[in-house]
Amino acid sequence: MAKLRTTLPEAIGERMKAAEEGAPLAALAPGDWRSVVQAYVALAKPRIIELLLVTTIPAMFLAAGGFPDWQLVVWTMLGGTAAAGSANVFNSVLDADIDARMRRTRRRPMARDLVQPGRALAFGVVLGIAATLVLGLGANWLSATLALVANLYYVFVYTMALKRRTAQNIVWGGIAGCFPPLIGWTAVTGSVAWTPLVLFAIVFAWTPPHTWALALRYREDYLHAHVPMLPVVAPPVRVASRILAYSALTVAVSLLLWPVAGTGWLYPAVAGLAGAAMLVEAVALLLRARRGLMDAALKPMRLFHLSNSYLAIVFIAAAVDPLIF
Repeated sequence: MAKLRTTLPEAIGERMKAAEEGAPLAALAPGDWRSVVQAYVALAKPRIIELLLVTTIPAMFLAAGGFPDWQLVVWTMLGGTAAAGSANVFNSVLDADIDARMRRTRRRPMARDLVQPGRALAFGVVLGIAATLVLGLGANWLSATLALVANLYYVFVYTMALKRRTAQNIVWGGIAGCFPPLIGWTAVTGSVAWTPLVLFAIVFAWTPPHTWALALRYREDYLHAHVPMLPVVAPPVRVASRILAYSALTVAVSLLLWPVAGTGWLYPAVAGLAGAAMLVEAVALLLRARRGLMDAALKPMRLFHLSNSYLAIVFIAAAVDPLIF
């Protein structure tokens, strides 16, 4: 496996040295501001941010017991977007070599040398500072601190310490993506409680099957990039078994929210049906793996896309329930 990068300055320095010694940067045309904006937006990985924000607003509805203050929602969403974008920018710089080796990610800005590493780093710092100020002044400093902790965890623990070293990278590294419900809840209440911790646990249990399904589809990519994702180091049957186990855990934890948050019947009904659909697909994936199918033939993307819908449906149900009961 690739040598672990030990410090952020070293990682940035390696990236800048590679740009200097290799082919010239594929500079964006002067005055082509649309391409510049697109490149910087792509660094922040907006599609990932969308998924994180889906778990933030429902937590605010639960915390408020109905509709939260719309201005607070706006400030929290802006701050959360900037915080997640900052972490993603740092990840884009640190993982540029990985992205360049993978078909799925080789069109990303850093992999194509569209943005200089130093400028990308500065952009990430600015986003991080903006996120802290927006959340601190617009919501409260507890929410701002949680967002900062999530950012630092994603960069230093997941990206730099775990991703290139262990097949458990996404299990523990995925903790960074569990913070949005905590941030949304604390933005409303100013304190932590059991309900947002259950929401945190739902995302924690959901992340491995969601990510491993994608890694099953692009196993050769991760192998070529020397990233020890579980599908790279374990046979499909073992991976599918782990996906089923974590899917079952996800459903169990999601139903725990019912008594903890004291929801009405809507939430457990929706969470139960959505969970059943996810478990059925996880079982089907395991059965295909036992037949000896590999990569695309396993159809892991069916579970990947279903898991996206599952998380959105469960959290939306959690947001709607207090409006009815």
